[in-house]
Amino acid sequence: MTAKALPPLARRDLDLVLNETREMWERARGQRIFITGGTGFFGCWLVESFCHVNRELQLEAQATVLTRDPAKFAAKCPHLANDGAITLHEGDVRSFDFPEGEFPFIVHAATEAVVQQSADEVLSTIVDGTRRVLEFAKARGTKRFLLTSSGAVYGRQPAEMTHVPETYVPAPGEVDAVNAYSEGKRKAEALCAEMTRGTELETAIARCWAFCGPHLALDAHFAIGNFIGDVLAGRPIAIGGDGTARRSYLYATDLIVWLWTMLFRAPALVAINVGSARDVSIRELAETVARTLASRTEIQVAKHPIAGAAPARYVPCVERAEQLLGLRETVPLEEQIRRTAEWHGFTPER
Repeated sequence: MTAKALPPLARRDLDLVLNETREMWERARGQRIFITGGTGFFGCWLVESFCHVNRELQLEAQATVLTRDPAKFAAKCPHLANDGAITLHEGDVRSFDFPEGEFPFIVHAATEAVVQQSADEVLSTIVDGTRRVLEFAKARGTKRFLLTSSGAVYGRQPAEMTHVPETYVPAPGEVDAVNAYSEGKRKAEALCAEMTRGTELETAIARCWAFCGPHLALDAHFAIGNFIGDVLAGRPIAIGGDGTARRSYLYATDLIVWLWTMLFRAPALVAINVGSARDVSIRELAETVARTLASRTEIQVAKHPIAGAAPARYVPCVERAEQLLGLRETVPLEEQIRRTAEWHGFTPER
């Protein structure tokens, strides 16, 4: 079955990225950027925002995007695949052939979320993939390298900790596919330090949390995507747990502004949380989705809360991002939900 072509991102979102990052792009004028994971949620936003900035500022820059299936990506996002500034490079992140020429900038955004793989496969993709991309960076004269790590590196958030700072060091977890992802990201960060020691390659580390926006899967393991998908399909919103877990969501424009800023400006090997500190319970999230899109939507909660039990949390402290780079959240949760639904063709209630 041929993949359905997805719509371009809204001009307002692309202009927000441009306006917030305009001054730093001069470093990329006439240069080449290599992007891994360029066909997923992060990648589509990175590639499309790059194309927009490149056109508007007349940078004459080029981006090479690593993908296992160029034809699939071209069918999904033809407006990106057909952009003259984009080259699709076929290969597995663990073993791809190095494209020729120098690449002063690399964004390594592969394995942004857990997929249905064995623990060994998850670890191999993250660790061996990061090693391969770092080898490529050292071979092609890269000056700035951005690793998209994850808030998962902290493991289970302590119940008494409302927001996780970058200084928190967790105990190792059990070895399964989920914890393999966490361990893989920790090892990927360590590789960045180990393989760039004594070189001129500067590596920024973005510990990414939870996000909302166009290109987010509506049928995976992302609660906010699932809830929006429920409303778009005319179903009740289904909460699998008791609704007390607390999460926070950063809109994709803010995410991409933070990532581009970190690529160009973040201090080397200083991990920085990328996410929102404004948390809500899963029940409150469901209610916000319903209120924003279709107020009559029914909310079904699978389990009853346990009296006195502390809620499970997955919420970052983002003070370091603000203090070091002046980064901030700009899109409220209700607007995140509305823009995501509208990109999918839904007309929210007004």
